[in-house]
Amino acid sequence: MVSILVTGASGQLGQSIKKISPRFPEFHFHFKDSSELNIGDKKALKTAFENQKIDYCINCAAYTQVDKAESDKEKANLINNEAISILSELCQEFKVTLIHISTDFVFEGTKNIPYTESDQTNPQSIYGKTKLAGEKAIHQNLEQYFIFRTSWLYSEFGHNFMKSMLKYGQEKKQLSVVYDQVGTPTYAVDLAEFILKIISSKSNQYGIYNYSNEGIASWYDFAFNIFRISGIKIDLKPIKSEEYLTPAKRPSYSVLDKTKAKTIFQVEIPHWQDSLAKALQELN
Repeated sequence: MVSILVTGASGQLGQSIKKISPRFPEFHFHFKDSSELNIGDKKALKTAFENQKIDYCINCAAYTQVDKAESDKEKANLINNEAISILSELCQEFKVTLIHISTDFVFEGTKNIPYTESDQTNPQSIYGKTKLAGEKAIHQNLEQYFIFRTSWLYSEFGHNFMKSMLKYGQEKKQLSVVYDQVGTPTYAVDLAEFILKIISSKSNQYGIYNYSNEGIASWYDFAFNIFRISGIKIDLKPIKSEEYLTPAKRPSYSVLDKTKAKTIFQVEIPHWQDSLAKALQELN
């Protein structure tokens, strides 16, 4: 039986993996949140690897508060980079395949065609810089790894844009959302399925891959469809990014090209609007 350690298990992706795990009876899962296993604690991590024969580690642990990271650089770097360096070193030592989640924020976001895995990285925020540093640590320390760059992750779990919009829809009559930042909303349950299918396939096509849902949207489009599908009546106004200033600079364009993942793993990726309808149904 394949043994899988899921770190950061209380986050969106960790909970999404847990949700669909009964559909993969060939796997034995060890779900650990940060209070149970801190990936920056080398001794605790080593003990976890020694006590159980782990085949795969899916690392869902990350510092994801994009704006707060601008003033909390040390903590963001500790979780997104230094801890990843420790984790990847131990994965190499114990021959564990690491599956790590990265972000569209590693790109500058100034292109107007989808980003491929080989495009030049140039993160504009502390969050993006620390996530890229974590990617580089994995590449330096480890041979057997998959890094999946994703974007605009949401689900029925944790804090995310979809749940915030639903909350505002109950509280406000009018809402303004930026329309000049374009990417692709990604349902965490779809990403979880993709990851577990790759483990099932026993693929050794290691490296960096893009994964998001299909299609393109602005944050305004995303919000519009959340309200439309939910039947919420609200006066939704499109605004420019300059009218909604945030501490961290967001990529204005961060659509990801999934050709590599689709070709190598032979997967079909759902459109973001279909997955959004599914997520809203699951939430209800």
